[in-house]
Amino acid sequence: MARLAEVSTATASKALNDRPDVSPATRARVLAAAERLSFSPNAVARSLSEGRTGTVGLLTSDLEGRFSLPILMGAEDALGASSTSVFLCDARGDAIREQHHLRALLSRQVDGLIVVGARPDSRPSIGRDLPVPVVYAYSPSEDPRDLSLVCDNTAGGAQAVDHLLSLGRSRVAHITGDPGYGAAHDRARGALARLEDAGLGLAGDEVLFGDWTESWGRGATRLLLQRAHDVDAVFAGSDQIARGVLDALHEAGRRIPRDVAVVGFDNWEALAAESRPALTTVDMQLEALGRRAAERLSAAIDGRRQATGVEQLPCRLVQRHSSAVVD
Repeated sequence: MARLAEVSTATASKALNDRPDVSPATRARVLAAAERLSFSPNAVARSLSEGRTGTVGLLTSDLEGRFSLPILMGAEDALGASSTSVFLCDARGDAIREQHHLRALLSRQVDGLIVVGARPDSRPSIGRDLPVPVVYAYSPSEDPRDLSLVCDNTAGGAQAVDHLLSLGRSRVAHITGDPGYGAAHDRARGALARLEDAGLGLAGDEVLFGDWTESWGRGATRLLLQRAHDVDAVFAGSDQIARGVLDALHEAGRRIPRDVAVVGFDNWEALAAESRPALTTVDMQLEALGRRAAERLSAAIDGRRQATGVEQLPCRLVQRHSSAVVD
């Protein structure tokens, strides 16, 4: 390539690496020669010369991959342009195993780390004195000096109720999961705030907390229909719960969405799209979360000043037939 461009090997290298001590004309000639030869610089050699390995570790505790895999996909999308690979390690919720994986990743000289929790609640920091930058995704670090990217669950709950109110529903109930999850309270907080803004109370008079299961959704809905026979909408704190809500409403002879509209949370495609009717739900946009985490990490690896604290990313409503407009 250097011969074709009629320059020295050193000058060709400088041009390809966008060094300032190469004239525009020479750089253009080298790039034209590289294109003609379909030349691709050795990414490994370049990364080593810059003191990098072109790898990032993703450390998760999500056993089923329900949350970590979309985040991984988003991170890989963002990092692919720079030919950076991602090593995935599953700690299985075990602090000792997590430390083992952390040591292994650092021994492989990864350029940075993305830490993903199994639930959207604060988790311990993996440490401040690490040799590489760290970004937490989905589960925020307890240390405010770390950078954490999370879904805005409060706004997501508000979105769900906004949608139901826009359909003319006024007797809205909320059935959700484990009260030990901060996200369950955040979603409920957003939903209740929107109802209060509209001058409405909650159908059934209280948020029904329970388990993140279809069976809880069925049982809670039966209880709800006893307390609030005139309920015309249910916001479920997860898609699994929403599936149970749909089952119980069918059993009770309630038509969906004509009699009762239903909205879930998660946009778990395997559940939401295959429900009968297909389920309207709030999407946490986990791939977008993974992309943003990778972008923040790349900036830190490049030496740009890293933000701290918690950054909340918006959710979006995905409308399907369970809340379709009826005549």
